[in-house]
Amino acid sequence: MRKKTLLGVPSSLFFLVIGLCLLGIVIGSFRDLEISRALANKTELGSYFATFSPFLAYSLLPAGGSCLFKGLTRKSAAFKPMAWVLLLFSWFMAVYLSNSYFGKNVRPLFGYTPGESSALLSAASWLVWAALYSWVPFVMLRVLDDADPEWLILVGAALLTATIAADAVMQWLKQVGSRPRYKYLLTLDDPSSGFRNWWQMVPNLAGSDDNYQSWPSGHMSIVSVLFCLPVLTDCMKKRSPRRNLCAFSWSSCSWRCAATTAST
Repeated sequence: MRKKTLLGVPSSLFFLVIGLCLLGIVIGSFRDLEISRALANKTELGSYFATFSPFLAYSLLPAGGSCLFKGLTRKSAAFKPMAWVLLLFSWFMAVYLSNSYFGKNVRPLFGYTPGESSALLSAASWLVWAALYSWVPFVMLRVLDDADPEWLILVGAALLTATIAADAVMQWLKQVGSRPRYKYLLTLDDPSSGFRNWWQMVPNLAGSDDNYQSWPSGHMSIVSVLFCLPVLTDCMKKRSPRRNLCAFSWSSCSWRCAATTAST
């Protein structure tokens, strides 16, 4: 099955989705401002999805750590300390990245106000993410099939590498592009005067100013990692091509929702 598939699904389906993505990029590249005016930040549901949808993508970090843990411990008991380190590292990275990017949306739920509230309220947001991601290894270690430990190690390493690399490359490109966000353009008397296409880059203009970190979209970069999900389902007990297709279809829908609701 693996020889005839890409990311756990038929190669024809994979290339179809890639083709649609490229078509969307072409259309969006020439109608960007109009699309932003029509879709950006229009609904509460969109804002909610933009805030919490990356949780599912970052769940692939502890899921990958679980694959490494299961594969390494199955391969040899001597790898058990390393397996624990990798599992805890993957869980910590999911908590750290989520809190760094989206903690500002969670802290107000606890009544936290920067400069006024106790630091303990700020720490509460860490506990939320820690609790949300703690169930992932608990479940994964019970559903993963350890009949092929080397395959589990390969998949686990790929999931960690893909997720962390996607985040790092996205942050680097944001500095290279330094493209103004649509919500910043709205503060100008003439929004179109400050608009720049994604290829009109001004490297290092952004710095720490979030108003100039529109491209590439953080939500799109993060949620795109979900396309690795069918590879993960292929590592589970009672695997089936149908389950892989369901996972791929769900990933495609999540990617499409992120494209529509992510703030610009």
